[in-house]
Amino acid sequence: MTEGTMQMNRQEPDDELLQRHRAVMPAWMALYYERPLELVRGSGRHVVGNDGRTYLDFFGGLLATMVGHEIPEIREAIERQAGRILHSSTLYLIRAQVELAELIAARSEIPDARVFFVNSGSEAVETAFLLMSARSRSNQVLALRGSYHGRTFGTVAATGIRAWSATSLSPLQVTYAHSGYRYRSPFGHLPDADFVEACADELRTMIETSTSGAVACMIAEPIQGAGGFAVPPPGFFRRYKEVLDEFGIPLVSDEVQSGWGRTGRACFSMHAHGVRPDAIVFAKGLANGLAIGGVVTDATTMNGLEANSISTAGGNPVAMSAALATLQYVEDHDLQDNADAVGRFLKDELQSIAKDSPLVGEVRGEGLMLGVELVRAGSRDPDPEAAVRMLELARERGLLIGRGGLYGNVLRVTPPMTVTLGEAREAVAWIGDALRELTLEGGNDVR
Repeated sequence: MTEGTMQMNRQEPDDELLQRHRAVMPAWMALYYERPLELVRGSGRHVVGNDGRTYLDFFGGLLATMVGHEIPEIREAIERQAGRILHSSTLYLIRAQVELAELIAARSEIPDARVFFVNSGSEAVETAFLLMSARSRSNQVLALRGSYHGRTFGTVAATGIRAWSATSLSPLQVTYAHSGYRYRSPFGHLPDADFVEACADELRTMIETSTSGAVACMIAEPIQGAGGFAVPPPGFFRRYKEVLDEFGIPLVSDEVQSGWGRTGRACFSMHAHGVRPDAIVFAKGLANGLAIGGVVTDATTMNGLEANSISTAGGNPVAMSAALATLQYVEDHDLQDNADAVGRFLKDELQSIAKDSPLVGEVRGEGLMLGVELVRAGSRDPDPEAAVRMLELARERGLLIGRGGLYGNVLRVTPPMTVTLGEAREAVAWIGDALRELTLEGGNDVR
């Protein structure tokens, strides 16, 4: 081990660390910013970069740092467990795993629920596909256009965004139904009720014409994450569930990003649509940044595997302890209500800014999952270059936000659930200022 490796607290120049990164990491592993940033410390909603600057974090580690950085109650829970035992595997009883499973089973509203823990959202979705395909003896899956479910072989197969589809090879046969993304929908001109009915009719037709009839499941994000935070109109998922029930097709709700109250409407966002899914996959924010994921479904489905299966690191006692502390913190501090209140304020303010900007096509989302879709002035043409520039301009002002959408043209505004109104006002002011600067630069002409 070199002296440089041992000096863990040494802050290296951006260029040197970037060169080392490129020498050993995949070329497809994207980095934000023209000068990529290393985050070296965090507290609450603020992080410190190795450039010495403090930033307001409105991306939250891609929504995984759900309640903020360096939360004492969560850190202490991790330290207590780490002082006992780091790992044992699922071949042994793990008290924190059982306690967490009991909480999740109750909140899932699924009768006779069972929970299985893994290490990521991708692995959770893969597990759901395994369970549902084993139950139905079919590899046919319904998914939504604009969906993102992970980076593994099966999850990529069910991802409805070309930019995230690394291969056409697939273990699944996937049929993509209409999502609730109205802004670019051929049904977008219809009133809400007619839009929902048109999508439901299309779903029924697809099942009848594009499948053999034995469909393992439909997987759906209640609010699409990488797809740009598309939110369907009221009644959308209720009608979809009615159609699925006609054919006996289970619904899997992908709550990797929308779970635990982030949308401000329910612990699991699909419940806010008046729908109880047959299975729920979760990950990301549950352990506030530690690796975690899982599936909750009914006992018949969960117990239906006819082979041995374990998860070596799933149910890890440290991650389980962190998750228990995180959920307790969410409850003790009424963070779902905070997500609703601050989220409404942020959305209203961003919509107000959008009225004066020719570069904003739409502001949408729920709670603290908000998207700002950028377009070329005077059109609906997506402008991903503007989104890239906006991330730079926001960083210059001390704000970290994300980027996504079908075309990479949607700003992702996703602060931790502990965000304050004061911090929201600060962030909105910076976003508005950055949009004005971008407009003065000539919008599309400068890139």
